[in-house]
Amino acid sequence: MILPTTVLPKPGAGPLPVPKGAGLTHRGRIREANEDAILADPSGILWAVADGMGGHEGGAVAADLVIDALSAIQDDADPPEALEEALERANTIVRIAARERGARTMGATVVALFIAQGVAHVAWAGDSRAYLLRGQRLRMLTHDHTVVQGMVDRGEIALHEAEAHPESHVITRAVGATPDIEVDHAAVPLILGDRLMLCSDGLPRCLYESAIETLLGEGGSAQATCEALILRALDEGAPDNVSVIVVDLMAG
Repeated sequence: MILPTTVLPKPGAGPLPVPKGAGLTHRGRIREANEDAILADPSGILWAVADGMGGHEGGAVAADLVIDALSAIQDDADPPEALEEALERANTIVRIAARERGARTMGATVVALFIAQGVAHVAWAGDSRAYLLRGQRLRMLTHDHTVVQGMVDRGEIALHEAEAHPESHVITRAVGATPDIEVDHAAVPLILGDRLMLCSDGLPRCLYESAIETLLGEGGSAQATCEALILRALDEGAPDNVSVIVVDLMAG
């Protein structure tokens, strides 16, 4: 895989913004258990959301294993390489765990964020997402690995038809799904005032991006914003687990 080339801030351009954030996860209104797991690094460097699949606790185990693999990344590691290696390691571990449990389907989608030298490095597989709010404009940094997104990309259906499509929940990549995992990457230089959000698919299934943009832009703390997003999803019925991480780039 060709990893992204990132333009780093020029020396002397001023102090880099400091990431500070929070994360919350909720089982939602319908599911009996929460198969999501999150990683919220007190140092502000490493963040992740994993959304398990497999049922009978298998999904929760897979999500936890993915988060464990990511949490072992060292702060001084090369971000794209470290994220890729951690998810490849997680893929192997999840598949071994599935065999030991006799599980036919066990895995997790994931989105991970590694902030280094003023750059957000994002890696993902599946339909867990990363967004950037800059000013009042929300931009999705990831691209869903789903059957329906593939249909949209090929021009077979319109974007507005995707959510109601009967295969809208079918993913095409996940940690543990195949012997080799393909991980996508993005890298975005950050500026003071940027706000990043990671989430499982349970959030955008409940809220339009316009509503997410509004809640992120209201200026509350990262913790308060996570709470507001979760509560809004619950108000909308939250048929799936919902996980949210919000990271603000602040003055040191």
